[in-house]
Amino acid sequence: MQSPSLSYWKPSFPQTVNEPTARTVAALVAVTAAALVLSQSFWFLAFLAYEFLARVLYGPRLSFMVTIAERLVLEPLKIARKPVSGPPKRFAQFVGLLFSLAAAAAWLATGAFAVSAWIIGVLFVFAFLEAFIGFCAGCFVFGLAMKAGLVPREVCERCVY
Repeated sequence: MQSPSLSYWKPSFPQTVNEPTARTVAALVAVTAAALVLSQSFWFLAFLAYEFLARVLYGPRLSFMVTIAERLVLEPLKIARKPVSGPPKRFAQFVGLLFSLAAAAAWLATGAFAVSAWIIGVLFVFAFLEAFIGFCAGCFVFGLAMKAGLVPREVCERCVY
């Protein structure tokens, strides 16, 4: 078996992503967040943090959730691809990573799950909005940051309004 080239492991994020994939992954994040709150299992939190980190650094390549979304949901249902700008989605994944890490830090620092549950609850709400309504809060904030000049136009030419 041939090993992947070194370029496969080079951090990168695509300039466009498939919106149905992003929304399905958001649904999987919401389900995982709900499972985390219900079970209070640190493994669900570790999985969420891994998933967000993998998607921030490598895009869809190393994400189990993306694989599940594309191969087990979108392909069998023959849902058409709809490309959208990648940088706002990457920012949203980064925010999800921050929420996951904050929840982990709170849990580890206090030894109690209560604060983490609230943080993950907020993550659940935003994932639910993305999955079922199509509102990406991270993308919205990214757009505001571009309008305010905090994000250079070169980061996302397709995002300039």
